[in-house]
Amino acid sequence: MTTMGIADRGYMHAGGSRRRSLGPSSGRWSITTWIIVLCCGVWFVDGFLPSSLVRTDLQWNTAAGSAAAQTWVVVDSWPTGANGQVVKGVPRSFDDPPQGRRPEFLVLVPADPQQSGQAVYRRFHPIERWLHFSTMEGFLRLEWWRLLGFQFLHSHAGITHLLFNCIGLFFFGPLVEAYLGRKRFLAFYLLCGMFGALAFTTLNIGGIVAEAWGFDRVPGLLFNDPGTPLVGASAGVFGVILAGAFLQPNARVVVWFFFPMRLKTMAYGLVALAIFTILRDGPNAGGEAGHLGGALAGAYFIRRPHHLHGFFDFLGKVDPTSERFRFRAAKAKAKIASKRGRANDEEIDRILEKISQQGLHSLTPKEKEILNRASKDRQ
Repeated sequence: MTTMGIADRGYMHAGGSRRRSLGPSSGRWSITTWIIVLCCGVWFVDGFLPSSLVRTDLQWNTAAGSAAAQTWVVVDSWPTGANGQVVKGVPRSFDDPPQGRRPEFLVLVPADPQQSGQAVYRRFHPIERWLHFSTMEGFLRLEWWRLLGFQFLHSHAGITHLLFNCIGLFFFGPLVEAYLGRKRFLAFYLLCGMFGALAFTTLNIGGIVAEAWGFDRVPGLLFNDPGTPLVGASAGVFGVILAGAFLQPNARVVVWFFFPMRLKTMAYGLVALAIFTILRDGPNAGGEAGHLGGALAGAYFIRRPHHLHGFFDFLGKVDPTSERFRFRAAKAKAKIASKRGRANDEEIDRILEKISQQGLHSLTPKEKEILNRASKDRQ
């Protein structure tokens, strides 16, 4: 990952709106701080909760002959009559385990000499189970909340995944948040993560389609099973780094404590590494697909921040910075003013009619006040 001196943190002199990030001096935490705390909190709490095996892939083979000739088809349940002997706990090895997580069990169901089934199980902690993203859950089952939830999860295989993402947010998040402001920065971060998941899904579906057409490997496509989980803040962090490179391209950073370079050079180098890994189907190609999607989204939205205004429109008045909210508010005020105007005109007409019939002395103090106020408004 990277380290960056505090004096080099560009939010102190960022261009654009030149907003300061809201840290301890403002009396409330910045969005960057909240994201870091949430990621660490979820990882810590979920790590203490008991894990369980979850089926992430279920396939049925209808081809006869040797194992080399088998054709596996993903299904939602075992076909009728598939009640043969079940062999549990057979380990399945991968040269390139997805996201550093090996499937732990392969269950075989030999129904007859020409038909068998297999189910792949992975071990998940409870929060990880309900929030991780995969092509199966996020796309095929339309569990849309995973597009947001997976961004606050991290691998429990070690602390490195969480640590590097937090370091990236700590050094580069304030720069981007100072430029965009709190709400637009939150929208920016979440959208970068969502685009990372969409990039992962797109390449995974492309790999599934290519495999169905008989291709064993196509550079740039992911041939993971659709249950392969995607977790982590990395897509959002890559978006933040690309945004920082746009705002402060010449800021000096030190990579691995020994290699000084410009922020722009580091950011584009990370993008190039992600593309190279995906094309050669290298280790963590699925994760790099997410990084690339987040980076592209970050480069796009930092140049067009007005597109971030409508992100929270579905929450209504929660985001008063959105264009739609401002339009609705202005329209509502105009409508209220119009109604008040009609009501005032009717009231004044009534008072004037009363004067003509009963004289000025017949007015109540309130009616006199209304008449005086209307006279001042029309001067």
